[in-house]
Amino acid sequence: MSNQQSGPATAAGVREISIAHSPDSDDAFMFYGLATNKVRVPGYRFTHTLTDIETLNRRAQNEAFYDVSAISFHAYPYVQDNYTLMGCGGSVGEGYGPMVVSAKKLTPEDLGKIKVAVPGTLTTAYLSLKVFNPNIETEVVPFDQIIPAILAGKYEAGLIIHEGQLTYASSGLSKVIDLGVWWRETTGLVLPLGGNAIRRSLGAEEHKIISKALRDSIQHALDHREQALEYAMQFARDLDTSLANRFVSMYVNERTLDYGKDGREAIRKLLDLGYERGIIPIQPKVDFVD
Repeated sequence: MSNQQSGPATAAGVREISIAHSPDSDDAFMFYGLATNKVRVPGYRFTHTLTDIETLNRRAQNEAFYDVSAISFHAYPYVQDNYTLMGCGGSVGEGYGPMVVSAKKLTPEDLGKIKVAVPGTLTTAYLSLKVFNPNIETEVVPFDQIIPAILAGKYEAGLIIHEGQLTYASSGLSKVIDLGVWWRETTGLVLPLGGNAIRRSLGAEEHKIISKALRDSIQHALDHREQALEYAMQFARDLDTSLANRFVSMYVNERTLDYGKDGREAIRKLLDLGYERGIIPIQPKVDFVD
């Protein structure tokens, strides 16, 4: 297992911290302050890598490569030896979330009889679908190809994440189930989707400094919404400004600054259910850096 060790980047002793997140408008909005140097931390430099979430999940699992990495909560048990969760920077669905859509009218019960295209087996969308019905047959398709694949008749249904949650109807598709709605009706909790993990080896002092930097970046974006949204628009695949604003509002809000007690409970509950139902083979041990 190879680790990228952070360390002094210059003779002046500036410490470089590698951050990786997905190229989505909500993540871009969240990291706007840090990425544009509007938020600075003396003695630290933050480098940003943008990669799709399933790749980040695998890289965190296989290499513990980045100091801070966005991950799906589903991936956490697989990386928990090397990473802990940050108390900020997460996205949760407040009565909404990933959804299964199809080109024809289907009921949630019908999903047990067909193959559903999914955006990756370490995504939280996949975990929540399997908690809903462990017997659903799935096949992995890149997240941005799922709607086109349904329209082309390759799959009867697909599990969509990201902006597809706002655009599927304009493609002529119908919603079969919104897993965020189902989760809230079942548990009374928000559906935790993705968070930021930080390498344990950095130590408590670094954890504190980096967590504050990220929280400050999120607050800066919320306080300077127009500028942050303009920056995020370059990552807002196929969304106009009003839809991008709506999407960012769904996943960057007060919960992103702090999950809250019930938000943390929701993370534990989802992962524990995944373990109890045999979807996750490793017992989750969830802890947070504040």
